Order: sequence, then structure tokens, then C-alpha cells
Amino acid sequence: MRVLVTGGAGYVGAASVDALLEAGHDVIVLDDLSTGHAAAVPAGATLRTGDYTNRDATRRILEDDRVEAILHCGARSLVGESMVDPARYWRANVAGGIALLEAARGAGVTRFVFSSSAAVYGVPDRTPIMETDPIRPINTYGETKAAFERALAAYGTSSGLRSVTLRYFNVAGATDRVGERHDPETHLIPNALLAAEGGPPLPLFGVDYPTPDGTAIRDYIHVADLADAHLAALEATAPDDPRTESPLICNLGSAAGFSVREVLAVACAIVGREIPHEVAPRRAGDPPILVASAERAHEVLGWTQRRSRLDEMIGSAWAWRQRHPDGYRAQT
Repeated sequence: MRVLVTGGAGYVGAASVDALLEAGHDVIVLDDLSTGHAAAVPAGATLRTGDYTNRDATRRILEDDRVEAILHCGARSLVGESMVDPARYWRANVAGGIALLEAARGAGVTRFVFSSSAAVYGVPDRTPIMETDPIRPINTYGETKAAFERALAAYGTSSGLRSVTLRYFNVAGATDRVGERHDPETHLIPNALLAAEGGPPLPLFGVDYPTPDGTAIRDYIHVADLADAHLAALEATAPDDPRTESPLICNLGSAAGFSVREVLAVACAIVGREIPHEVAPRRAGDPPILVASAERAHEVLGWTQRRSRLDEMIGSAWAWRQRHPDGYRAQT
């Protein structure tokens, strides 16, 4: 099929583009390159530089490129920024997302996969989190993801759009070609590796949680496993597939998770030396444990986390950084 990937020049999007190409699909990337990198788009894909929030321009791309399905990875995604500048997040993630849905409806595209977030759950009542658990986001980022999920479901009812929504926590690791390079960087693993390279010491936000080692436990998914899930989800949106007769929502995760100290210990082993770190106060709203059950994704999509070991995730991320010390800048 011919697939448009919004945000396809970013970390998650670019890895998914590679998986789609390897599976034999034609891929068009739509990215404004504000946070993505043109060098992250492989030669086999077509890059359209633009903003998915522009309804008319996006519709023209969908029509001109004869797009059959959309993988929506593009979004504003910094939790802290979302609380400081909420309007930016409501414009891009909700109003802009609806513009994308309108473009899809106008162009006759009826297959849609949304790369969402487990941030929609907020502070859960139980772990592992199930898809039927309450949606109670505690930050603007999570609010906007939840709002777009509702809009996507409404378009399914009104216009027959077949969709799959995937909710997940922390993406980690690298493929041979795609690695994580954000500015600013807010994720634990790349910040640990940055500290190993001489950057600021890694802050441990809270060491008095009711967990085995006192630090918070989080779910992680390898970026290549997420790409596999995106591929499986797109295939499930086929017109005659009973799995998407109504909108399908699936969590992705390990149902176990790793603590911050576990991540730090494995990172130290990977780089072969101690990583500078410092204890910092808990952050407001951070629960002790956040992990998701992926049972539905396994049963319905046939997806399995194949790269679940922490050393695989951190090791691949470290190897990519060693090969690309300047990130994507040297490839532009």
C-alpha cells in the first residue's frame, strides 16, 4: 500500500518508515523538519516538507501521491513544554490532527494508525495498565493525545475511517540507521549516555519510591519493536479486516518495566565506566510504577516485543551514538 507517515523524519517515524519499506510498501514522509532530520528519511521514501496541520496542502499530497493509509507519528511531545505553552499543544496535536483527518476524508483515505501515548492514563489505579482503564491525563500533552483519540473514533463512526491507536510509554534503542537525537533531550536513556560522554550528570528524580530500589519503574519499548507494531496495525486497517470494524486501541509494553537505577546500572556496563549522576527531588505527578499490558496487541495484532532486554535497547543506542557522534548533522 501507499502510506503517508507524518513525522517520518523523527526518531519513531523514521524507524517505522524503514519497516514499511522493508515490507514492500511505498512511503511518503510528511515532516516540517522542525524537530526531525531530512537525513533520517531513507532514499526509498519520498519526503514532502510540510505541516500536517495544513488541511488543504495535506489533502493535495494525499491525492497527488495516491495515498491509501496514514501513519500519524507527528506531534508535539514534550510534557514540560506542554504545561508552559498549552496552546501550542492544542493547536498542533488536536486542531492540527483534526485538519489531518479532514484532509484524509477529503482525499478518500480510509485507513489510519495513530501513534498515541500511555500518558493518556495519567496516574493509574493498577499495573499493568489495561486498555479499559480510566483515561485521566495529568498534563497537557496527555490531554491532547486523549482528545485526538476521541476525534479519531468519531471520524470512524461518521466517515468509515478504519483506525488503530497504539499507546506506549518510553521508546528506546536504535536501529542500524535510526537513533534518538532530540534538542532538548528529556528521556532517561539518551541522557544517561550523554552523561557518559561528558555531558551533565544524570539526575535521579526521587530515590524514595515504594519500589525495590527506591527509584521509579517505567515501561520501555525498543524503537524497532514499535515500528513492527505500526506495520501490524496498518495491515489491520484493511477494508475487509474484522479487527477494525470499530476503532482498535492497543497498549504496547512489557508489563514489567525497569527502575531508574536498573537503567543506570546497565548503561554503566554498556559504556564500561561509571556514569556521573546525582539525586534530585521527585517530580510532581510522577507515580512509582508505570507499565502497560500488551496482551491485546499480542492477541489481536499478533505483535510481540522481540527486543525486550534492557541491554539490547541501551547497547543499540550506544552503538548508534558511537557511529554518529554528531547525530544527523554529519549526514545532511
